[in-house]
Amino acid sequence: MLNIYFGDMPEAIYNTAVFFKNTYKDSWIASPLAAEMIADVDRSRVVTPQIIESPVLGMITPLQLSGGVKTLLLIANDKSGKHVFNASTCGDNCAKWILRLAQSRKVVINLRHLMDFGDDTFKAKVLNNGRIVRNMREMVEAAGQYV
Repeated sequence: MLNIYFGDMPEAIYNTAVFFKNTYKDSWIASPLAAEMIADVDRSRVVTPQIIESPVLGMITPLQLSGGVKTLLLIANDKSGKHVFNASTCGDNCAKWILRLAQSRKVVINLRHLMDFGDDTFKAKVLNNGRIVRNMREMVEAAGQYV
C-alpha cells in the first residue's frame, strides 16, 4: 500500500540524485521494470545497463536520467522498505509507477506538493493524519493542510 507523508520529514532522503549515485547497481537498469519506467517517463531506451539512449541528450549514463526515474528506481529497489524517498523529485508522470510499486508491498514516500494520481481510484494512507484516501478528491481534502 502507498503511504504518503506530506511536508517536511527529517528522516526522508531528500536528495535522491546523490543517494541514487551512491547506491544504484547495473542490475537495476537491466531489469524489465526499469526499462519500462525509463521508456515511459524519460522516453529513453536502455541499450546496456551503462548506456541509455535519450532522444534529447543522446547516449547517457544512468546518472543522467531524470530525477523522477532515479526516485522510482530507488523505490523499486528498496526491498527492505526502510527508506523514505522524496517523491517531489517526480513529475505527475511518475504517479502511476508509484501506485504500481505500492500494489505489491508497502511504499512510503514524502511529498512536498500534491501529486496528481489521476482520475482512477487508488488506495493510499496519508501518514500525517492516518486517513485512507481512494481518489484525488479525498487526497486533496486529506493533504490540503500539509502542502
